[in-house]
Amino acid sequence: MNDASHSVHSVQVALGPRSYEIRIGAGILGGCAAMIDGWIARRFGDSAGNPRGCLVTDANVANLHAATVLQALRGGGWVCEMVVLPPGEESKRQEVVTSIYDRLVEMRADRRTVLLAVGGGVVGDAAGFAAATYARGIPFVQVPTTLLAQVDSSVGGKVGINHPRGKNLIGAFYQPLGVLIDTQTLATLPERDYRSGLAEVVKYGVILDAAFFEFLESHVEAINRREPETLDAVVARCCRLKADVVEQDEEERTGLRAVLNYGHTFAHAFEALARYGRLLHGEAVSIGMVYAAELACRLHRVDREFYNRQRDLLTAFGLPVALPADCGWETTEVLDRMRLDKKSAAGRLRFVLPTRLGHVELVDDVAEAEVLAVLGE
Repeated sequence: MNDASHSVHSVQVALGPRSYEIRIGAGILGGCAAMIDGWIARRFGDSAGNPRGCLVTDANVANLHAATVLQALRGGGWVCEMVVLPPGEESKRQEVVTSIYDRLVEMRADRRTVLLAVGGGVVGDAAGFAAATYARGIPFVQVPTTLLAQVDSSVGGKVGINHPRGKNLIGAFYQPLGVLIDTQTLATLPERDYRSGLAEVVKYGVILDAAFFEFLESHVEAINRREPETLDAVVARCCRLKADVVEQDEEERTGLRAVLNYGHTFAHAFEALARYGRLLHGEAVSIGMVYAAELACRLHRVDREFYNRQRDLLTAFGLPVALPADCGWETTEVLDRMRLDKKSAAGRLRFVLPTRLGHVELVDDVAEAEVLAVLGE
């Protein structure tokens, strides 16, 4: 991977009639109206005339990036309204989505009305689910403003909300009209949230691209400083890698898309036991990748050099590589949570594990004794 010049990147996601573009660059929010007009014309074969939109955001972003997008759209001739959700995971529930439906009904939205999700993963998931289900589907645009959403949740068409008894149990595969990523939005992201997103960035190098992993190792300082040119290149490469997987397994029917869950079997258990508050998702994924690498070492799939390189890069990005000492969870508690993982089959534990840098595999029927040994270290 080469150093990027400061420019706008375009990543195409080839899914036949559901194909779309991911546009990535610094300072591109102000030109969003013309970009989205072009996407509408390509999808529907004509101009929308006076386009109408409903922008969904949360209280953390409403007066920042959402305001920029709203002003740009209205300046480009759009009729656009804004719905502001409460921040946090609590917005991924049916009652909140109903408030989006209510606004769409009030503005007499139709199947040409564009719903725009401006914010992090929660906003994208909830707004995308509303778009997938209102009038049996209206076009929507992802404008992710967190690193985690830019490299992960905004790409691939997974939308959904939580049920009181489980996370992301209600949802759909619904591809956006396009994804607009302005990496300048990362300048306002709190440090802990920024570093949380870097865990997913490292994950892409481990599972799919050894050269990208090496690029990250050689650009730690620039990434920690959030240098725009480097971030543009990093985000663009992550989007391309995820798009490659999505193009081959859009709806998770072949098992290929499971590779994106490297470290997540451990991470989801940690998040659940921490009651989705103490550990950010990326922090749990970072720790989960370290545990997964240790498990792979025990199974003689990788060597200690692999383990150390992954751990050292995560540490260089300021991410945790072990559970807090005062968690106090029994190893059997963690194991019980892991049995609920969606990759499990008939109660058997399955893990995404590396064989070398840049390649992982889904491994069936891992012995519980090996997992307990890893958790006990």
